Amino acid sequence: MLKGKTIVVTGAASGIGERTAELLAERGAEVISVDIHQPPRPVGRVVTADLSDKASIDRLVEALPAGLHGLANIAGLPPTRPAQAVVAVNLVGLKYLTTRLVPKLADGASIVNLASLAGLGWADPAAKAAIDASAELDFGDVAAFCAKYGIEGARSYFFSKEALIVWTMRNRWTWRARGIRMNAVSPGPVQTPILKDFLETLGARAEEDMRTMDRPGRPQDIAPVVAFLLSDDSAWIRGTNVPVDGGMYSNVLCQMHGF
Repeated sequence: MLKGKTIVVTGAASGIGERTAELLAERGAEVISVDIHQPPRPVGRVVTADLSDKASIDRLVEALPAGLHGLANIAGLPPTRPAQAVVAVNLVGLKYLTTRLVPKLADGASIVNLASLAGLGWADPAAKAAIDASAELDFGDVAAFCAKYGIEGARSYFFSKEALIVWTMRNRWTWRARGIRMNAVSPGPVQTPILKDFLETLGARAEEDMRTMDRPGRPQDIAPVVAFLLSDDSAWIRGTNVPVDGGMYSNVLCQMHGF
């Protein structure tokens, strides 16, 4: 049930964000498309914002109306970008936008975070210290944080998604009194403009994933799951991370536990 809902979609200029914005509009939602770039095929109202910049996010929040029914946090940077930028956009900026926007969300609203199969290591004890330390991470502290915890190269992407999954689960009931829920979706490799960046950076691991999968995902494989989590049909799903990866997460779990 999306008809009549107003939903903000970040990263709406390309890939999964673009297809999600289109699908939500097709299903009757009023879409507010947010991106640092102008979408080639704009959907609904378009607002330009830089999610690596706190002042830009503040301006975005001020420009958005009250009574929003959903937020799809899809904007993100690939692991080929500098580590500090990846952490700033994929984690710090996403969290800051979300918490700033909560007062403008309607009761019963839904927040959906785009995580990744790359975040499946969130439960590894070795990741816990950095994830815990990132809980209150602010924009001005990102450089020192990355240096302290060895967040560099491709690790920046893996870490940002691990921490995002944990943040989603930890906030399963944060806004329950208002009926506001938050969930995550974790795609596997998806055929988008940044797929080549992942293959270039992740090397042998990405090649192995691609050999195991029947095909890369497509934005149209992911967008309906995001749309479902934004709809009233998912009202009792809270703090959940949904893998949408052609079975890759199940494959990893079976290998890990000997099944």
